Parts: sequence; structure tokens; C-alpha cells
Amino acid sequence: MATFRDNPYGAFNYLVALGGDQGDGSEGTIVGGFSDVSGLGYDVSYSDYRNGNERVNTMRHIPNTFKNDEITLKRGVVGSTDLFQWLKGVADGKADPRTVTITMLDEARSPVAVFKVRQAQPKKWTGPTLASKGGGEVAMEEIHLVHEGIEYQ
Repeated sequence: MATFRDNPYGAFNYLVALGGDQGDGSEGTIVGGFSDVSGLGYDVSYSDYRNGNERVNTMRHIPNTFKNDEITLKRGVVGSTDLFQWLKGVADGKADPRTVTITMLDEARSPVAVFKVRQAQPKKWTGPTLASKGGGEVAMEEIHLVHEGIEYQ
């Protein structure tokens, strides 16, 4: 689904959907108002290897395992406890892997790229920092997700 164009897309139009229970691949419902999505990435590790009879003095780099980066979702506190309840369920022993879908939108709000995060599970939830000084800050919550891979369409 990724759509090519000369000018890059803005990073500020996107939707986040949390899939159904047990990673069933359902699209889930759009979970509103995330201000930040970060950690969409892979990290491949390599083993350095050199034969003793190599004619050149350089190492070969052999790919082996890869690591999925943790994904962090941040949003303003809106009175919904869905993210906290998801983590609490996992902490209580009820594994609940889900497919999380992040859809980038263009200026007309049409989908231009989709990131499907497979078998996502919550690792950490952070509630808002509260301070009596005021200043107009928004109360924010965030959730960190571990997962088993990303499909980029």
C-alpha cells in the first residue's frame, strides 16, 4: 500500500488500531488521540568471521538474529483505561497478544502506508505526571509494546 511521491509525507496524520484478543489479526477499533508513535524498527545482529587462510585482512559479516524495537504509544489522558487494563491483564497472567495497525494518512486523510505490528503485547504503562504548578501541560500516558515483527505495506 505504500505510495511513492516526490515530496515526503508528514509524520502527523495517522491512526492506531488495537487488534482483537490473541493476535487474531482483526483490525480492531481506532484508539483515539495518540500524539506520538515511536520505535517502528528492526535491529539485525551480525557475527564477525574470518578464515585463518583468508588472503585479505578483513572480517566477513554474517547476519544472524534480529531484534524488534519496542514501540511506544503516547496519548493524552482521555478517561479511558483500555491501555492500563491491557497491561494489567497480562500482569495477571492472561496473555493477550494483538495485531496493532498504524496507518499513515496523506493530506486528504487517505491511507498511504500501513504498519502491522504482529503479536504485540504491553510491557510497560506510564501514567501522567501531575504537578500543581499549572502551566497548561496536558496529562499524558504511554504504553510500551514488545512484538514479533512488523509488516510494512
